[in-house]
Amino acid sequence: MTVPAHPRSEPEETGPRGLLDRAGIPRALAWGFLGVLIFMIGDGVESGFLSPYLLDQGVSKDRVALLFTVYGVTASVSAWFSGALSDLWGPRRVMLLGLGVWTTLQVVFLGLAVPTHHYALLVISYGLRGFGYPLFAYGFLVWVTAVTPRHRLGSAVGWFWFAFTGGLPTLGSLAASFTVPWLGAYRTLWFSLVLVVAGGLVALFLVREPRGRNRLAPPGERPVATLLGSLSILWREPRIGAGAVVRAVNTAAQFGFLVFLPVYFTDTLGFSLTEWLRLLSAMFATNIFFNLLFGLVGDRLGWQRTVAWFGGVGCAVTTLLLYYGASAAGDDFPLAMLLVSLFGATLAGYVPLSALMPSLAPEHKGQAMSALNLGAGASTFVGPAVVALFLGPLGVQGVMWVFAALYLASAGLTLFLTLPGRTAAAGTGSVPAPTGTGRT
Repeated sequence: MTVPAHPRSEPEETGPRGLLDRAGIPRALAWGFLGVLIFMIGDGVESGFLSPYLLDQGVSKDRVALLFTVYGVTASVSAWFSGALSDLWGPRRVMLLGLGVWTTLQVVFLGLAVPTHHYALLVISYGLRGFGYPLFAYGFLVWVTAVTPRHRLGSAVGWFWFAFTGGLPTLGSLAASFTVPWLGAYRTLWFSLVLVVAGGLVALFLVREPRGRNRLAPPGERPVATLLGSLSILWREPRIGAGAVVRAVNTAAQFGFLVFLPVYFTDTLGFSLTEWLRLLSAMFATNIFFNLLFGLVGDRLGWQRTVAWFGGVGCAVTTLLLYYGASAAGDDFPLAMLLVSLFGATLAGYVPLSALMPSLAPEHKGQAMSALNLGAGASTFVGPAVVALFLGPLGVQGVMWVFAALYLASAGLTLFLTLPGRTAAAGTGSVPAPTGTGRT
């Protein structure tokens, strides 16, 4: 996608600064942040119980893992397309497409696939639904980067991730902890559809900012060149490729955990499903607040150092603490709450990547953001794939060690994420503003 070197939004720069401006939320996009939050709550409702629900419906563990893997593949592809298509069509149209895909395929999934237990239809409907949320959510992220002034972009991006992770799976899982006992699992899945539609309508009809309604790419740029350029940057700029891998590792465990930890915590450790859903909510409630904190830490300590130490090394340590601490204590709810919260906090250590990635390629900021989105989408595939490959031969303990090793490897990769003109030791979040005023 293409982002102006000095994005401007006139409403942001005129008149007295209000509460939203002081908080770092662009006024022109304020309803969009709320819409993304509601949409992602709906998307996240299923995250803590869909795996055990499908097992109860007679779907085998291997088939459940494969189903989640297919979903991850489509989400990964969709995350890349969200940036490229926003260049061609405009972010709002991409968000509308994402909403349409999600709602249509959820109706097929719940109305036909689940009642008939037809596995091929489950894979097609749920797997292809993975195209939906990245088009909607990351399309809005493109909108944010396109219209927010540079000096407020870090705060605005932080609020996007606050809304994104606040919904998936934090408030989504919390909502499910109440609706599953009250409505049942199947009706709760229909409830998620209502939330997604509501969030989509809020964002699409209450945000009136005009730039997101038009293509972002220059008029003369060909569609094929835009699509290929957002992918070829992965090898044209090796640091961007490495950053995309780091981003994929960032939330790989998060999506992998959703495949097997619900069963491990309920069947092996003895927690109830409601307790597990509340643990999951606590994990990501911690995460959403640390998303904002590590944005500030990154500006002071350095984006690269923050990602490496708090993100990579921190997640490796807390992943192993989560397994060994919970396994030793059994169904000790307060201890489990502490352990999942520690993991959620260190997971936020990767937040400065959203500022670091476009700064690694100042002449191709939009393409770098597409690479970041591709890495984010890939994590939805990598996590379940790790579980599918290693859960059988290595068990839960082995899978947790695999995720810890991936986190340590991502910390090592950050050594290559040096800003132009800086060394690895001097990497920082303070980047001089570019001198040009045209598009990159």
